[in-house]
Amino acid sequence: MRIERLSNDQFTIFLTFDDLIERGFTKDDLWHDASSVRSLFSDMMYEASSELGIELEGILLVQVHLMQAQGMHIFVTQQEEDMYWDDDFIEMKVTLDESKELIFSFEEFESVIQVASYLSPLRIVGGKVYHMDERYYMILDEDDLSEVNKEDIIGIMSEYSNPSIVTSYRLHEYGKIIFDSQAIKKIIKIFY
Repeated sequence: MRIERLSNDQFTIFLTFDDLIERGFTKDDLWHDASSVRSLFSDMMYEASSELGIELEGILLVQVHLMQAQGMHIFVTQQEEDMYWDDDFIEMKVTLDESKELIFSFEEFESVIQVASYLSPLRIVGGKVYHMDERYYMILDEDDLSEVNKEDIIGIMSEYSNPSIVTSYRLHEYGKIIFDSQAIKKIIKIFY
């Protein structure tokens, strides 16, 4: 679990699926077991509070963004209101969102070329490739993955790259696009 302060009243928590399993949860539990999820989030809020030295009270807006291969990215905002709160009272308003994209980051473009050679025989021809902050990113969306087993693709991608917590919105905004579509097909055509 990685915790990062964004401002005086905002912080993020990144939890991998391995972290989630260590805590006794699966990804599906998040959608179906509300009382256990409340307990999980409550524990994480207290851990974050302790690590960041933030005193939590009142209303916490918790936005949970589930990523296909990476885990979950949680944005927490503490609302300031001029109301009297009991010192032990915390209300969490949790919203869940799930990304259908796979986003992996690569240290070198050579690794992007290599992974393309393994994805192409699986009839994956799509994808986008970006460059940002000295790293390369490949995005595969739901259409790219419609006829394949996602776990197999995650396994192949993990051999050459790391799951990224960077969102596609951030890559579109700040990254330099290298292939805006059909990335695998274009890489195979150019390099093989």
